[in-house]
Amino acid sequence: MRLTILGCSGSVPGPNAAASGYLLEAEGFRLGLELGNGAFAQLQTVLDPFELDALLLSHLHSDHCADVNALTVLRRYHPAPPYPARPRRLPVYAPPDAPSRLGHLYAADAAERASVDLSDVYEFHALREETVVIGPFDVTAVAVYHPTPAFGLRITYGGSILAYTGDTGKCRVLGELADGVDVLLSEASWTDGENRPKGVHLSGKEAGELAKEAGVGRLLLTHIAPWTDRQAVLAEARAVFPEAELVSQGAVYEI
Repeated sequence: MRLTILGCSGSVPGPNAAASGYLLEAEGFRLGLELGNGAFAQLQTVLDPFELDALLLSHLHSDHCADVNALTVLRRYHPAPPYPARPRRLPVYAPPDAPSRLGHLYAADAAERASVDLSDVYEFHALREETVVIGPFDVTAVAVYHPTPAFGLRITYGGSILAYTGDTGKCRVLGELADGVDVLLSEASWTDGENRPKGVHLSGKEAGELAKEAGVGRLLLTHIAPWTDRQAVLAEARAVFPEAELVSQGAVYEI
């Protein structure tokens, strides 16, 4: 499978840097993974958004899903969408409250929020702790440690495995999620320190320790906040796991 980095800025977009957004491709199937602030613009540099076959959201903080709003506008109001070649409704796999949360994001005022319905453009599937088949991918979701319901994802295709932490603090399930995977795409929002709040994000050191203990083949660091020193995060991770790499917007990885 091919992984394209649409955006990797953590918590907020940075200067000319989109927040979380990734594209996974295999057998011609295109799976969007997150669509945070600015990621929709980057998606349009690599494909027509109507060519997305499904969208997967690990959780519903805005830096991971805000641009679903723009995607909604496109799918509703584009004057010449490629129907019937592509179905009007896009499958969206997301936490169970996604239809209402994303609907409220789209609604213009309180009156519209009371009745907004996105089912004309999205086919929602509640993400739970289970394995589902999305196109050619087997996707296993596990609940992780974050202030809002959030999932880490283990994605398998053709014998290769990508694990994605989503946003999470250090927790036991991460070891199971990352166990023996070919590539671990791990958030590392800040450098390590006792003053970091628990249950929010990983440090570079913690991401490196996770990769080492899980025996992963490759560690890709993402979701680093614009105010955080990226090289300091990388140095922490490499002190534990020398093969760690920083992802960059537009980078492509074959897994």
